[in-house]
Amino acid sequence: MVPSYYWMKAMEDLERQLKRGTLEMILLHMLAEEPRYGYELVSQLDERTGGAFSMKEGTLYPVLYRLEDRGLIEAEWSQPQRGVPRKYYRRTDAGTRHLEELRAQWSAFVDSVERLLASSGPARASDRSD
Repeated sequence: MVPSYYWMKAMEDLERQLKRGTLEMILLHMLAEEPRYGYELVSQLDERTGGAFSMKEGTLYPVLYRLEDRGLIEAEWSQPQRGVPRKYYRRTDAGTRHLEELRAQWSAFVDSVERLLASSGPARASDRSD
């Protein structure tokens, strides 16, 4: 039997990888609603996922920069009458197309996992009553 510490560590690693793999898709989705700045994205992610996607801005910005470098989002500085300038991000047409591809891949992945989990699969040696 696997000690609970190792099981918890494995589950944390899995959760981290799932978040990393879906963050790009989630950000592109959120930027379809309206242009947003970094802190706003972090706050919205935390609020809308009940803390499941709680992160620091330092984790978010490398993803935003990658999306910007690939032409999937664009950034524009906005100078409010009061306060500090903010860099707002918005999704491009290429970002919209990429999001559609990501959603299709995600749906196919989820369907495959659900099919696998719903199948009974081969009997395990420990399940036999020979």
